[in-house]
Amino acid sequence: MEETELFVAQRAVSLSAARTMFQAGASLARERGLALVFAVVDPAGHLKAFERMDGAPLNSAEIAINKAWTAAAFGMTSQAVGELIAGDPQLAQLAHTPRLVAFGGGYSIVSEGHLMGGLGVSGGSYVEDMEVAETALCSLKLRSGRD
Repeated sequence: MEETELFVAQRAVSLSAARTMFQAGASLARERGLALVFAVVDPAGHLKAFERMDGAPLNSAEIAINKAWTAAAFGMTSQAVGELIAGDPQLAQLAHTPRLVAFGGGYSIVSEGHLMGGLGVSGGSYVEDMEVAETALCSLKLRSGRD
């Protein structure tokens, strides 16, 4: 058996990409007078990078990490996961999954059709979190997991 058959290379978001997103997102947050938390996870949902702006709500740290985890685990936005659950009584049981967040602010990070991880933003309203997360993703010029 060849070595290539035994191992699979895993692509993941880089620390440099996470920092680029944090900078873009924090810039918009400051313009809007928001103090937010940013989290990036790898495709397996493990925390890759984290930043909490001064004054961000304490509980937003865990929420941002869980939004990023949700986006990576499901390969779609946390908002889309919420809509999926709300539209199907059988799937409503997913709401009890630890770490699952079913409202806006979590985005999968996709490059060339590959899931690279997830981004979570928390601390504002879910609409503000989504807008800042989208700006952060656009700083990478990638297609985000918006569906």
